[in-house]
Amino acid sequence: MEKKFSKVKCNKCNNEQVIFRRASSSVNCLVCGETLAMPRGGKAIITANVIEQL
Repeated sequence: MEKKFSKVKCNKCNNEQVIFRRASSSVNCLVCGETLAMPRGGKAIITANVIEQL
């Protein structure tokens, strides 16, 4: 079964948050606003450190 969510850690402020792997819009850090993932049509390009697949 494919994992649909990822727990990521922001490169700028070390905030951890859960994001959808197939995001259709940019995902920003809730604390500092850094871009964590960008849409690509399928799986998003995750620019943050992936901690865990959920």
